[in-house]
Amino acid sequence: MYRPEIKVLDCTIRDGGLMNNWDFSMDQVKRIYQALWEAGVDHMEIGYRHDKEMFPPEKSGPWRHCDEELVHEVVTSAEEVEDKERPRIAVMADIGKSVESDFTLPAAESAVDMVRIATYAKDADKAVHFAKHCKDLGYEISINLMSISHCTEFELHEALQAMVESPADVICVVDSFGALYSEEVAYLVQKYQKYVADRPIEIGVHMHNNMQLAFSNTIEGVIRGANRLDGTLYGMGRGAGNCCTELLLSFLKNPKFDVRPVLSVISDIMLPMREKIEWGYLIPYMVTGSLDEHPRSAIAWLGKPERNDFTTFYDKMREGVPIS
Repeated sequence: MYRPEIKVLDCTIRDGGLMNNWDFSMDQVKRIYQALWEAGVDHMEIGYRHDKEMFPPEKSGPWRHCDEELVHEVVTSAEEVEDKERPRIAVMADIGKSVESDFTLPAAESAVDMVRIATYAKDADKAVHFAKHCKDLGYEISINLMSISHCTEFELHEALQAMVESPADVICVVDSFGALYSEEVAYLVQKYQKYVADRPIEIGVHMHNNMQLAFSNTIEGVIRGANRLDGTLYGMGRGAGNCCTELLLSFLKNPKFDVRPVLSVISDIMLPMREKIEWGYLIPYMVTGSLDEHPRSAIAWLGKPERNDFTTFYDKMREGVPIS
């Protein structure tokens, strides 16, 4: 699997932050950034940029808002790696949770290089408007269409029609619930490609691991022509987590990628964190994935004393009983 066009984005701090309220220390983020540079990773998604009125900063760690001075400190702290380009910095904006007024600094003056805009199909037009605002400032743009397994064909058609008319550089297939199988990933990537066929837009894939398919589904995306791949270190992410960055680096044949630098970070940062914060494959996440349900029910169930009564959880999910 060698294509020079393939780029890897690590979103440990952003997606993993859903598990620890974005409360990574500055030293942890700096070390991860340095390791990703040494490993040849192309992008590091360093967090969200959410509206501070809606999400007061004192109620979360700093990477929920990614203030410019914080990001600048991370980028300028790193030691240059010979013969490797530094990872470009991405932040995520959520339609409905982020505001355009948080993006006023031109990209040429910012430590941020890329804005990834997360949207549901019904808000695709709002995402396009947000994308135009950020593109006018010079940022690279990705639009990530969430909860795609819940989209009807017509909803998907309308959303893709809107997005291909946007200034997006990337449109990403997002398996929000970890519910997709490989044939569905193949179908979706090829469908996206038909819409962007005459446009300079790359297709990306962002997979969750509810059914232990995040890595294999990412490979399927690669086989079908996706060139932008998301991962997180040790799979850290909401619920069952994500495709592991270290697996991607070990799989891809581009000699610029080197898994070794991230292994010590996993040993020193991710493993101790995993002892305190639970993420990764667990039966309740398998259940929600197989039923194409949001993992919030599994997260709630795993917080109960009866968390390992999987049969009861399965029956409740099948019957549509709310879990809280």
